[in-house]
Amino acid sequence: MDQVLYKKISCWMDEHVDEMTRDIVRLVKIPSISDPDSDIKPFGPGCRAALEEMLKIGNEYGFKTKNYENYVGALWLDDGSPENTVGMWNHLDVVPAGDNWEYGPFEGVIKDGYIIGRGAQDNKGPAVGMLYLMRCLKELNITTKYRLCLFVGCDEERGMSDLEYYCAHYETPAMSIIADSGFPVCYGEKGILEGRMISLKTLSGEVVELTGGTAGNIIPDKAVAVLKGDRAARRAKTLPEGFEVHTEAGLTTITAHGISAHSAFPKGGQNAIQRLIKGLLSEKVLSEEDSHILQPFAEANQDYYGEAAGISYEDEVSGKLTCAGTVLRVKEGHVQLIFNIRYPVTDSEEQIQRGLELFCGRHGCRWERTGGSGPSYFPKEHPAVDLLTGVYNEIMGLETKPFVMGGGTYAKKLPSAFAYGVGGMPKTEEEKNCHLFQPQHGGAHQPDEGLNIASLAKALKIYAMSMIALDGIDLDRMQAQIKL
Repeated sequence: MDQVLYKKISCWMDEHVDEMTRDIVRLVKIPSISDPDSDIKPFGPGCRAALEEMLKIGNEYGFKTKNYENYVGALWLDDGSPENTVGMWNHLDVVPAGDNWEYGPFEGVIKDGYIIGRGAQDNKGPAVGMLYLMRCLKELNITTKYRLCLFVGCDEERGMSDLEYYCAHYETPAMSIIADSGFPVCYGEKGILEGRMISLKTLSGEVVELTGGTAGNIIPDKAVAVLKGDRAARRAKTLPEGFEVHTEAGLTTITAHGISAHSAFPKGGQNAIQRLIKGLLSEKVLSEEDSHILQPFAEANQDYYGEAAGISYEDEVSGKLTCAGTVLRVKEGHVQLIFNIRYPVTDSEEQIQRGLELFCGRHGCRWERTGGSGPSYFPKEHPAVDLLTGVYNEIMGLETKPFVMGGGTYAKKLPSAFAYGVGGMPKTEEEKNCHLFQPQHGGAHQPDEGLNIASLAKALKIYAMSMIALDGIDLDRMQAQIKL
């Protein structure tokens, strides 16, 4: 590696950290939760405002920009053809804030070296970081053989319809790199399946409300049951510690708390929906008929690996399937629980669907698919995989290997695409000793989501050297290898 060049890039990044932080905060303050039902199409006022602000930031630094009908935005310096373009992809939409924040979710608080706010880490901070990477190369007069273009979407968290629209109407780059994962190269992503388990029978009038969760890809940290009748008021008193019970005017409100996490990485999370249903059943808070209706939902959601539902698949490449019931509602008396499933790259959605349909059929329910996307796989033997992994390892002094993950990125929707950073940087001693966040706070999709500013700056130095290193690869040859 060119140490002199790396030092120049490092100095530039260090000198611009404060400026970059301010630009990230500009975006974090915008509550850009995708809302396709809004009158402001396609994804609501928050996503439109975030996209416009991002393009404005790019204009301020002399970049050309384009808004693709408010689905996707692009920022670049030099004109060129898609065949000669390496695209860097990020998203500006965020998951709902949820509860239990110590800091305001859309205030952009800066404290102890962190930016705190929904989307700071996933994915607004990295999006601005990619802009600063291009700005760094521009201001240091470092040219690359391939044109770099930053793309930002507005519906990644809800299903990636932004990328579906873009790919249907516009040409895609020769190769795309998604800065929305850990280092080094993530060459494969599990398939995603989301759907509802719906009870065939209806609950009695004793159940006034049964709710939990805010988004399919978040392990819920809160679930609530509102019940009426003397039995509910009496039996709710026997619930163990960790439940809140309040009775007033003949209604008993029971609140169960859990620990939120990303549904793709559920280990360490505690599902509040499962806690609530198990508590209601174990303490016989509900009538026998209502308990019978809820029992299958407790069974299907009792672990994070789909064992009870008969879909506990795994492979050597991507590990175990994960399965979590994340959004609970009652509609016209029918219980509905949304499941978010991430399945191995060698398995098929069809076999998982069959397993869920069989389970639901045996337990007085039906399964309804609501969305999903197949696995993505970029050839592990591709020269770009070893090249970028090598750059990361050389700078960090590590021996990491390319990997497959359960999280879903834009690589699922783009041809010739893989994920690469900027998250997953090894924690420094300062970070390890940081007590800024409560347990199960500070991560992506968690309360008090936080972005370590120094880690982002370090990651961008790696990214800059990686984009320069791509000059050593023939894109036309790469395309041919991918097609083979």
